[in-house]
Amino acid sequence: MELLRNIADNYYYMVAVVLFVIGMYTMLTHSNMIKKVIAMNIMDTSVFLLFVSVGYLSGGRAPIVDEGLSAAAYANPLPGALMLTGIVVAVSVTAYALSLVVKIYRYYGTCDYDEITDIRSRE
Repeated sequence: MELLRNIADNYYYMVAVVLFVIGMYTMLTHSNMIKKVIAMNIMDTSVFLLFVSVGYLSGGRAPIVDEGLSAAAYANPLPGALMLTGIVVAVSVTAYALSLVVKIYRYYGTCDYDEITDIRSRE
C-alpha cells in the first residue's frame, strides 16, 4: 500500500518514464524520418518534465532571501534554468533535423528510411 501511495504522490515521474518509453518505441519501430523527429521531441519533453519535477517544491518560494524564512522554504531554480536552455537546444536540433529531412525528401522523393536504403542499394 505504501508503494501505491508513493507512486500516486510522484505521478509526474511515472508520466516522464511513460513518455520516454513511447518516444523510444517510436524511434525504434518506425522508419519514417519525420516520425523519428517527433519521437525525439517526445523524449526531450519527458526529460524536461523529469528535471522540472525534481526541482519542484510544494509550497516553495522564489529563492529571494527574506528574514525569518528557513532555507527549506526555497525552491531550487537551477533545474528550471537548465531546462530553458535544453528547450532552446531541442528546438534548434529539431529545426536542423527537419531541414535535413526536407533535403532528403527533395533528393530521394521519400522520407522512409527503408525506401531510401533500397534506392541507394540500386545505385
